[in-house]
Amino acid sequence: MSLNMLDHRSLAGQLLLAMPGIEDARFAQAVIALCVHTPDGAIGIGIGQIVPHLRLHKLMEQLDIERGVAPDAPVHLGGPVDPQRGFVLHSTEWRGEDTVTVNDTFALTSTLDVLRAIAGGIGPERFLIALGYAGWGDGQLDGEMTRHGWFSTPASPDLLFAVQPGERWPRAFAAAGIDVRLLVPTAGHA
Repeated sequence: MSLNMLDHRSLAGQLLLAMPGIEDARFAQAVIALCVHTPDGAIGIGIGQIVPHLRLHKLMEQLDIERGVAPDAPVHLGGPVDPQRGFVLHSTEWRGEDTVTVNDTFALTSTLDVLRAIAGGIGPERFLIALGYAGWGDGQLDGEMTRHGWFSTPASPDLLFAVQPGERWPRAFAAAGIDVRLLVPTAGHA
């Protein structure tokens, strides 16, 4: 086992919150549910913004899936990578084809069986739909965590599934005991 593997602390299951002044403007006030984090890379689903003019019923129609009892939920902007690919973050009591259980709080499924289960009323109790994902290469996220870019905090079921997308960023910081009005867009130097 390499020293890098011993030093690595996985942030999977955490929320990544963009700090004010993050270098990549696409991630301003981003909230990302981190699903995978290894020394080889990381994958997360953005849950802080929705795709304008697209809701679950329209997405299901495009995929030729009967909507059944599925609520007409918003579709989140999951990230800039592969924006045509769909993901469902959901509670862990439901498992389907290729479901990845991230932790006790949430799981991730990217196959159509989860949408069919939601439409049939037998899917996960709590869920959110996203298109695209945020991805980091070998050691990239670890490097960004040491600079002024991201803050990590535990992902609670309420922050994931009960808070409106536009409120997740300030509410997640508040849950960590941080008032966003006191954050500054530059890092200090000692």
